[in-house]
Amino acid sequence: MPKMKTHSGAKKRFRLSGSGKIIRRRANRAHYNEWKSSKLTRRLKDEVVMSDADTKKIKKLLGK
Repeated sequence: MPKMKTHSGAKKRFRLSGSGKIIRRRANRAHYNEWKSSKLTRRLKDEVVMSDADTKKIKKLLGK
């Protein structure tokens, strides 16, 4: 049987924590930050844990 390949887009966007949870970046932080408030950009700075509803799908894309 051939091995399952990791989804190229998913490996750039998600990673696994030590306990097996999916970590993702928040959206709306890539560009046009000049006019966004500092309060907003600080809130979007941190990485967050993926919701349980999407975890199974993302793990499959990552081949885990």
